[in-house]
Amino acid sequence: MLEDLPVGVERAREPAHTPIEDYAIIGDTETAALVSRFGSIDWLCLPRFDSGSCFTNLLGTPEHGRWLLRPFGPSEATRRYVGNTSILETTHRTATGIVKITDLMPLGMERADLVRIVDCIEGEVEMQHEWIVRFNYGRTRPWVSHHPNLEPDQDALIAIAGPDMLVLRSSRGPQAEDGTHRDRWTMRAGDREEFVMNWHASWKPIPPPTDVEKRVAKTFATSEAWASACTYEGPYEDAVVRSLLVLRLLTDTRRGGIVAAPTTSLPEDFGGVRNWDYRYCWLRDAALTLEALLAAGFVEATDLWRDWLIRAIAGDPEDMQIMYAVDGGRELPERELDHLPGYADSKPVRIGNGAVDQRQTDVLGEVMIALEDARTMGLTESERSWAVQRALVENLAEHWDQADNGLWEIRGPLRHFTHSRVMVWAAFDRAISAVEDHGADGPVKHWRELRDRVRAEIMERGFNSDINSFVQHYDTTEVDASLLLIPLVGFLPGDDPKVLGTIERIEQDLMRDGLLLRYRTEAGIDGLPGDEHPFLACSFWLVSAYAKAGRLDDAHRLMQRLVGLCNDVGLLAEEYDVDNDRMVGNFPQAFSHLTLVGAAVELARAEKGAAATTAGTRPA
Repeated sequence: MLEDLPVGVERAREPAHTPIEDYAIIGDTETAALVSRFGSIDWLCLPRFDSGSCFTNLLGTPEHGRWLLRPFGPSEATRRYVGNTSILETTHRTATGIVKITDLMPLGMERADLVRIVDCIEGEVEMQHEWIVRFNYGRTRPWVSHHPNLEPDQDALIAIAGPDMLVLRSSRGPQAEDGTHRDRWTMRAGDREEFVMNWHASWKPIPPPTDVEKRVAKTFATSEAWASACTYEGPYEDAVVRSLLVLRLLTDTRRGGIVAAPTTSLPEDFGGVRNWDYRYCWLRDAALTLEALLAAGFVEATDLWRDWLIRAIAGDPEDMQIMYAVDGGRELPERELDHLPGYADSKPVRIGNGAVDQRQTDVLGEVMIALEDARTMGLTESERSWAVQRALVENLAEHWDQADNGLWEIRGPLRHFTHSRVMVWAAFDRAISAVEDHGADGPVKHWRELRDRVRAEIMERGFNSDINSFVQHYDTTEVDASLLLIPLVGFLPGDDPKVLGTIERIEQDLMRDGLLLRYRTEAGIDGLPGDEHPFLACSFWLVSAYAKAGRLDDAHRLMQRLVGLCNDVGLLAEEYDVDNDRMVGNFPQAFSHLTLVGAAVELARAEKGAAATTAGTRPA
């Protein structure tokens, strides 16, 4: 049977380090798991995105925890998401038969469940099962007890350590061996095995079992209904919808926070130190996510996040942080986990994020753009939400000219980054629109004066006529991919000569094999050793900038390449290693997916505008 497989289907053998692109995500919109093509769940934090992990093989070894379920011996694996859902199906073909494994985390439950279903489709297949639980990022070995009669026809394993309890139910009872539970058995055509794992606080009673058939059906219906609200119609629609589904998975629908990624410490430089924890809510990333959702017609998501934002930043505007915990918590101390070797020996493994204390002046601009877009699309502004926005803008009016760490969280000296100054302009601009277009109250005359002052400063100090380009910060001639946002936020038209010159300079200085770096690390601006790879969001920004500039052929050429970098289930990491053709960085990355949506939307708008111009009509 293996000999008859189609060309391009990969044989699933366990590698020393699973390539990042060989993972898929499943989630319940409060946490998420990474499932490898090989059939191993190598990363899962419970009960929240930013909780400690119980499966940590991603950053260590199997002894740090994993859940393996697959055929024993060689097999060929193909996989897909079922429709517009995050229900993952992996089909394994062996020499003797075919099995399908369905993995999901049911939506709409008051607890965290993970369901794995094995169906034998053809012939017979010998299966293997391995369940290794290690709480606290792979450090804490739990006490595991076997309960053979917890429910009729079900075995249960219960793992407890400190506050955490995991219950694994199935019709089989894996054998314990030195802290690992293993099983092997043979399945024949028509056989089905269901494995359900629940997380609960250890002091609570053991929860009742999950109705698997009902939960799978509800998860499918809920996800399909959500995706059906997408209003985007245009090129790359399949990639757009999958990206929107990823953004939904990364949004905590109970609390409202939006995480940048479900992982920590997947390296930007293999074997290096550029390893960061992205399981938190950056105001900038969340605002950009909302812009992508709004562009596709999802207005309700803005309401949820706006309420989260108001709770998170409530208090003195001086205390606003650039990021928060999923529940709006402020304490995110960065520390290193020395017991983990790291992905591909990339150390240190970090949890928490020291950038929480940085000054990033651009953040408020992104927040104000997202909320202005929401107002324009009909979201009703509450008195409290505008009061918070006004307080933040008035605080910015007192400190707008201060240097900062910039969009990329530079850990070197503070600078006057041009992108940050442009986003200061955007913050005042959208505040003015709130007053003039939507009836909010505020010192609009003062804000208009400040907006004009910021603009004049940027044109004088942020643009270098010798190189015909805007520059990364006021004291350099280096460029930065974030300058591509200048036309996207409305600071200048996309075909302005200064914008066109900046695009050309960025192409010359930051392009690596057709994809963009954020900036040149060899310039020493970020204060860190090592290099990094092209940053996918920057290349999507270039697609948008091409579209704004009328370079539609270039935009499509780059967009097709970028969409082609998605893995077999449509996911993207933070960066891409063009030399070794592999994904790099935390995965899946909200920034990559939201900019994919944004690029597609800009292309659709540009094509519509070009068609209207050709027809001699005004675009709608």
